[in-house]
Amino acid sequence: MDLDDIYKEFLYDLEIKNYSPRTIKGYKNNNKAFITYLKNEFKIEEVEEVSTKQIKAYLMYLKNKGLKELYINTVQKCMRSFFRFMVDEGYIAEKRNPMLSVKFMREPKVIIKTFDDLEIKRMINVYNNTNYLEMRNKLIIMFLVDLGIRNLELCSLTHLDVMETVIKIHGKGNKERHLYISPLLKKYIIKYERIKIQYFKDKAMIESNYFLSRNGKALTVGAVENVVKEAGKKAKVRPIIRCSPHTVRHYYAQKQLRLGLDVYSLSRLLGHESTIITTRYLQSLNDENIVELSKSTSPLSNL
Repeated sequence: MDLDDIYKEFLYDLEIKNYSPRTIKGYKNNNKAFITYLKNEFKIEEVEEVSTKQIKAYLMYLKNKGLKELYINTVQKCMRSFFRFMVDEGYIAEKRNPMLSVKFMREPKVIIKTFDDLEIKRMINVYNNTNYLEMRNKLIIMFLVDLGIRNLELCSLTHLDVMETVIKIHGKGNKERHLYISPLLKKYIIKYERIKIQYFKDKAMIESNYFLSRNGKALTVGAVENVVKEAGKKAKVRPIIRCSPHTVRHYYAQKQLRLGLDVYSLSRLLGHESTIITTRYLQSLNDENIVELSKSTSPLSNL
């Protein structure tokens, strides 16, 4: 059967499953690039002609282009989903799935340096509460620090999601979770909402999102990245730190662990499917941090 025809059907299936536009884009682009490679390198257009050897050749092609193992494994996940779809739809037999013999590449351990407490304080204080944009940017940093949410999760928040004591987060795979609003965060939420109402009193709010642009449109992921980057620059964060929402998420995870939260609970708060993913955020904790944590957890002292 023609690969292009199956590919089109696969994309419709992703929409039926209600995958996010960003996820669909990844599956679309990565599998399209793979199909194009098969045509150009091996003159293959039918699924029955695809073998494990050609899949491995494509992955090595990506590696030779200088792409990192983490990125290549992400591409492979998209390809696996594509072939899984073919099996489920009966286009190929389970035992004829060429992806079954392909292993993920070993990823090197990446130690991500994150902010210290003083840098986070300075980043929050970069923005004041004198006008809507300043107050919005300040609260964005505070949301990322106190909730540990993903950039896209923050951009997707609506007014209905921000309740009295909890915030409803729409996570990956359309999974919802609820996060507690701390008293300090609540204080600034009240300030922000008051300023926001005043700012948009005579303007049109085009979207119902909680955080809006100056023109009343939903914030993009890129806009939030710029807010964090600008805060890091003005707060004189160390050059070795990448000032991004994801790095703030790392800070949140490590700070929660230092404060005594267990890894399982942290995993739930972060919206991870398993604690295996969560432990990646904790690899940069040094031995000194671990020793400090163990002071309050001595089995002998707690008999």
